[in-house]
Amino acid sequence: MSIFRTALMVAAVSSLSLATLNVSWADDANTMTIKLKDGEVKVELLPDLAPKHVEQIRALAKEGAYDNVVFHRVIPGFMAQTGDVQYGNTEKGFNARAAGTGGSTRPDLPAEFSKEPFVRGTVGMARAQSPNSANSQFFIMFTEYPSLNGQYTVVGKVTSGMDVVDKIKKGSEADNGAVENPDKMLKVTVGAKK
Repeated sequence: MSIFRTALMVAAVSSLSLATLNVSWADDANTMTIKLKDGEVKVELLPDLAPKHVEQIRALAKEGAYDNVVFHRVIPGFMAQTGDVQYGNTEKGFNARAAGTGGSTRPDLPAEFSKEPFVRGTVGMARAQSPNSANSQFFIMFTEYPSLNGQYTVVGKVTSGMDVVDKIKKGSEADNGAVENPDKMLKVTVGAKK
């Protein structure tokens, strides 16, 4: 009888360990790391909220499309916006005047609005006036901003490195956050570094 109980306990512990490992793998697949000049920012991507947007971000990161892309619009007390792979890449076709107007070679995405609030550390997709125009650009919130709730797609949340986000060079509030000589994302990866 005690051998049977021991076998059940070992099986239960083994199952628990495997479940823990699977959660760990899933978490790695949904972790975006953004390397900035002052350190790394970790973002937990939220595919349950926005599967199409998260898949687009993953694909662009895998291609290296986000590497060397500037934070073209940074408004103190609001957010830092980046991700224009068409015009914002300092190594490929950079155009300071057009940065923020482009996207990627991938199609725009239909809105995936949710009830997730925009608070400090929320990562949302930037878009034009049409709700279905998000493509590659995203922004990181410096603070809570309820007027964005349900109006923009939430794709993730910063889990570490908000102190690094706070150091991103700010733009002119008078010029809608446009940044002269902006900071950039040096490297963006999604998933575990192997």
